[in-house]
Amino acid sequence: MKRRTFLRWSSLAAAAPAAAQPSPFTRAIPSTGEPIPRVGLGTWITFNVGQDPPARNHCAQVMEAFFEGGGRLIDSSPMYGSSQGVVGDGLRRLPGARVFAADKVWTGGDGLAQVEASRRQWQIPRFDLLQVHNLLAWEKQLPVLLQMKERGQLRYAGITTSEGRRHREFEAIMRTQRLDFVQFTYNLVDREAEDRLLPLAAERRLAVLVNRPFQEGDLLRKLQRHPLPPWAGDIECGSWAQFALKFVISHPAVTCAIPATRRVDHVRENLGVARSRMPDEATRRRMAAYVSGL
Repeated sequence: MKRRTFLRWSSLAAAAPAAAQPSPFTRAIPSTGEPIPRVGLGTWITFNVGQDPPARNHCAQVMEAFFEGGGRLIDSSPMYGSSQGVVGDGLRRLPGARVFAADKVWTGGDGLAQVEASRRQWQIPRFDLLQVHNLLAWEKQLPVLLQMKERGQLRYAGITTSEGRRHREFEAIMRTQRLDFVQFTYNLVDREAEDRLLPLAAERRLAVLVNRPFQEGDLLRKLQRHPLPPWAGDIECGSWAQFALKFVISHPAVTCAIPATRRVDHVRENLGVARSRMPDEATRRRMAAYVSGL
């Protein structure tokens, strides 16, 4: 990334009101200035545990650690099996939790009916963010979400993709539709989003949620065969997970990363990354170059 480009993105990402950025732990949602912690919690696979009581109890413990560590945004989808109900069960057990509820519409049919079914699973009055999942029937579903927002039934609307799919179409929607959030894949090896999606999000003042920051663990399993670089301690990284997550959330256009985990120690480690020293532009380039050379 050229220094001039990095500085332009940084200025765009920082353009929200100063009052909306109380600490380095948060980033401001560009459309409103609302601060949101830079690390959220995904639920793909990890929370799809069915009706098994011990597994559900464990997921509730993960959520409790997440909220205790300052986390807020939890992301799920009707596509994620039992995950929505597991989240709802956890929220019922944690009545004081201040959740930023992010879910998705994933249907070619009645989007409103699916949203209501999801809301009942979560056991909440309304969602903060709803996204058209993987652009499925987005021409039909995005207007539904925007109408909900206009009626005060929803706070934010967005779209998602993952694993580099349909980026050209995704970019066109970003340019033409009234979005608050976009969600896509970005990590140390999947960096296509740096070319167009991330700068466009900054230009259009869209919040960015990053999925698959660890490639569902595949990236970490590969990296753990190698030693951390000797300079990792300079940016307070003692593990590959910290190194990989810090690379993602330090990008000036990224609002929040949503790693999924079923381990309490991992959720605490992930949240701690956002409270530690962030790499600058030159260090981010060095991080990417080191990993590409392994």
